[in-house]
Amino acid sequence: MSAGASRLSGQERAPDGGSRYRLRDLFTPLDTLLVSGGDPRLALDARDRVNGYGCAASPEPEIWNFASLTASTISQTAYDRAALAREELMHKCLFDEVEIAFDARCEDMRDELRGHLQLSPRVDVVFSPSGTDSQLHALFLARAVLGAPPVTIVVGADQTGSGTIHTARGHHFSSMTASGLAVRKDGAVAGLAGASLALPLLGTVPGIAMRADADAAVLHAIEATIAQGAPVLLQIMDASKLGWRAPSAACLDEIARRWPRKVQIVVDACQARLGRRRLRSYLDRGYMVLMTGSKFFGGPAFSGAVLVPKGLSRSLDRVEGIAPGIFDYAGRCDWPVAWTALRSRFERRPNFGQWLRWEAALAEIGRYYAVSGAFRAEMLAELAAGIDSMIALSPSLRPVPSAIGTAGVDDEEFAQATIFPFILLRDGKPVSIAEIAAVHRALARDMNEAIGGSAADRQVAVQRCLIGQPVRLERQDEAPQAVLRLCVGARLVTEAWSPDIAQAQRNVQQILDRIAHVLVKIELLLDRGAVAAVPVNSAFEV
Repeated sequence: MSAGASRLSGQERAPDGGSRYRLRDLFTPLDTLLVSGGDPRLALDARDRVNGYGCAASPEPEIWNFASLTASTISQTAYDRAALAREELMHKCLFDEVEIAFDARCEDMRDELRGHLQLSPRVDVVFSPSGTDSQLHALFLARAVLGAPPVTIVVGADQTGSGTIHTARGHHFSSMTASGLAVRKDGAVAGLAGASLALPLLGTVPGIAMRADADAAVLHAIEATIAQGAPVLLQIMDASKLGWRAPSAACLDEIARRWPRKVQIVVDACQARLGRRRLRSYLDRGYMVLMTGSKFFGGPAFSGAVLVPKGLSRSLDRVEGIAPGIFDYAGRCDWPVAWTALRSRFERRPNFGQWLRWEAALAEIGRYYAVSGAFRAEMLAELAAGIDSMIALSPSLRPVPSAIGTAGVDDEEFAQATIFPFILLRDGKPVSIAEIAAVHRALARDMNEAIGGSAADRQVAVQRCLIGQPVRLERQDEAPQAVLRLCVGARLVTEAWSPDIAQAQRNVQQILDRIAHVLVKIELLLDRGAVAAVPVNSAFEV
């Protein structure tokens, strides 16, 4: 086992070869714990005390957040849940060993997550520090299911997390693992390295739209791979950075018919922008599902999970050969208690940061599903109509199609778009990628002095707001472009909800007013050339 697996602060080696945490580690300041147990993306900037996504470790209610497809600042409700969870674990640790009490708490979280998502008790949950870590877990599990190293085919490779290019072929996606081990980014994870194939979703025709031949490309890639004798791990997309989904249901049916037991499908649902019926249908088909509590649901970044359908659990627990590199990406408590054989191979290594971020996320998930389904659907529809209208009316913004195909009944409230991408224009032409990135940074800052102008302009300029990071889009024979994204998340729904219908309507209107405010600030930043001095300190996706 790698020595790096024990390189965590406050950790002692236990006689059984595992690692025993001391109770005093739980007395670490909550803000510090919430950004621990992850990769360098969680690190806070020394000056601004925010991570690369512009989010602090503690609540900042004065910041307007329309960035839930990248990261959100933790809410007061979620922060309070994390604080209470820590207190409760401290109390239980007076009577049990830290690892035993922690394991029980994680199992309770699995039950709670299944309850919120209306999943069968036989669906297993594998927790991780991030959706990117979960991709490595899924690759490890797929090798066990398929009985041989698969070729990973990534649908929407141009619109998923930047680490996917590495995890798809079993390589390190960062310079440090969540267990504290320094690694070489893009170096092989011992025992997991293999081949991958990237299938982009962006079409080749002028404009920004999803390719029309996505299904055919997926089928061709699977056919060619299996013809070479390798099984396939097919990572499908629901939903991408632009809100796209692929391949189609008909294509998935064709895959099941033509290649039974040769293709294991994992759904990239890290955005969590899908109805619970659709989620259950994926699991019923035998697909693994990747999700996070930190995107649509608005929990603090990062918190990942693999949902494992009941039919796979038995073979997974019996796996014999374990890739040694996976020990640096998981501890015993990450695996379900029922997987006794597999768990016994891993160190006792509670990840307090990962746990507390999931506790916070569960507070948001529970609040969201406590709101009636009718209100959720009506509000998302009203916000979608309002945002579409405002973007269309802006002279400096050009909308990008955020959804394709026909929504089905299993989409529930997500029949409405919740991601709204747009291009920034000046004199009818797209502005540079560098300026788009600068606009994104400026939105999160008080730009009063830079913008100046009337009292009304200054009032707009001073408001700090987060929107989705720029996404760089590239096509052969065309100059690359970047788009910004407004997005609607669960917290907007829960904060707008009121049993008083008139009050709920006023709350929704306030959200639309704030979105209008954000778009006006973008217009002012472009018009006044006020973004040149904004320092670069964020993990932008461009």
